Amino acid sequence: MSFLYRKLVRRLLFAMSPELAHNTAIRSAAVLQNFELANVITRFLSKAKDFPVAAAGLKFKNPVGLAAGFDKDCEAPKFLSRLGFGFLELGTVTLRPQNGNPKPRLFRVNEKKALINRMGFNNAGACQAARSLARLLPLDIPVGINIGKNADCPLADAPKNYLEAVRILYPYGDYFAINISSPNTLQLRELHQKEKLERLLDPLAEFGAGQKIKKTFFIKISPDLETTELESVVSTAVKRGFGLIAANTTVRREGLPPRWKNHEGGLSGKPLKTLADETLKKTAALAARRVPIMGVGGVSDGRSAVEKLRLGADLVQIYSGLIYEGPFLVKAILEYMDKAGYPCSHLK
Repeated sequence: MSFLYRKLVRRLLFAMSPELAHNTAIRSAAVLQNFELANVITRFLSKAKDFPVAAAGLKFKNPVGLAAGFDKDCEAPKFLSRLGFGFLELGTVTLRPQNGNPKPRLFRVNEKKALINRMGFNNAGACQAARSLARLLPLDIPVGINIGKNADCPLADAPKNYLEAVRILYPYGDYFAINISSPNTLQLRELHQKEKLERLLDPLAEFGAGQKIKKTFFIKISPDLETTELESVVSTAVKRGFGLIAANTTVRREGLPPRWKNHEGGLSGKPLKTLADETLKKTAALAARRVPIMGVGGVSDGRSAVEKLRLGADLVQIYSGLIYEGPFLVKAILEYMDKAGYPCSHLK
């Protein structure tokens, strides 16, 4: 099936602009999930051995999840859950709807199996996401919701902006990822700074503690942090029991052809792997297993997924790999894990 995707489906999608192809895929999935036969066939074709994992107070049938950015408006989780994922992370969702940055804003770097995006958290807002999730949930796997800041919200008001979005979506998420690391929203990455991060996390922690059902919060961090910055972020998160997602896209362009050097936006895919792995390794060492960690960035096959687990991740996420390898990438990763002797081998 992967061969068919690369030889036929990918060629058709890649004949479109990247954003049109993405929108076509999501809308198709949203339609297909309404037909039980399509769900049954997709689940059958994607089936692989389970590798149960417990993390963040949740149980996962396997450690491979969908990263945020694929289903921004929470439109197609039912269909996506049939692709073999152990969990889904939907969004990024902001409190209010916003259009995002001007187009074009998504680019394929085909020769490197990479993407550059400067989408800018385009989404229909928290209320619309909640309506969609109320209709489509529950699923048989955990669902995380990635929360971002509205572009027109000053940094001083960011804590309230994030908190209000979480309030609306709290009934629907099994965990929440607080996105402070996208390079495509002006000043967003300044929220990594200790005082600003504390001001952001404390109201969320207080809100979560007051709920009948406790849910884990994660901080999605930048791979472009200096070591001292990373140390501060990890310390701040761990003290509050927040998990960590390492890492978001990078503004670096090492290894890309010269024509891509001046393209603004976040780089994902294979060229991100080394930097993301380094960030994950440092993050895991600093956290010392006190909070759950997700590894994301450059996962394109079983070997790269298992490497994240070896570096200290409890869970891994994929996105760009799906674009280049197709919807049965999760199955391929799980089959590799089975042959590699997971879970024992990932600890070596």
